[in-house]
Amino acid sequence: MCRGLDSLPITCLERAKELKALFGSLLQKSDHSIAKKNDKLKFSVNEPLKWKESFEKLLSSQNGLCLFRAFLVSEFSEENIAFYLACEDYRTTKPSKLAAKAKKIYDEFIGSDAPREVNLDHVTKAITKENVEQPTQSCFDLAQAKIYTLMEKDCYPRFLKSPIYLELTRKTKRG
Repeated sequence: MCRGLDSLPITCLERAKELKALFGSLLQKSDHSIAKKNDKLKFSVNEPLKWKESFEKLLSSQNGLCLFRAFLVSEFSEENIAFYLACEDYRTTKPSKLAAKAKKIYDEFIGSDAPREVNLDHVTKAITKENVEQPTQSCFDLAQAKIYTLMEKDCYPRFLKSPIYLELTRKTKRG
């Protein structure tokens, strides 16, 4: 599942291929809905068209999020969505675990030697570093908002022009 923080990018790539195949077969079905045997994967034929309405609609769709993440992997910028999702998960963290989780997220995505460093300006990094020293559930809000905007203004339009998305919508419109 692509929502999990520990999911590997290859999992999303495999799921993206599976979704592409399922959307293709869905268009040949008359009821315009399909469910996988384990009922974890359900969607309608019009789902890809809804993703074009807004970035929020794309992210709120499990299938859309997975395809978007696979797209970001192909563009070598998967760290953006991984950071965004880590922040979403962080908001639900129990107070007793905030400090350890905040440090982990900071070290992985923001610190100077972060292995998956996201593109943040110096001021945002400094504010976030201060916030992490006294962590609250909102200590990553500014950084997360910056990355959300970056994805919405840069990555999302490219996703909508990507071959996989265009192919899905062409099949949908023909179906």
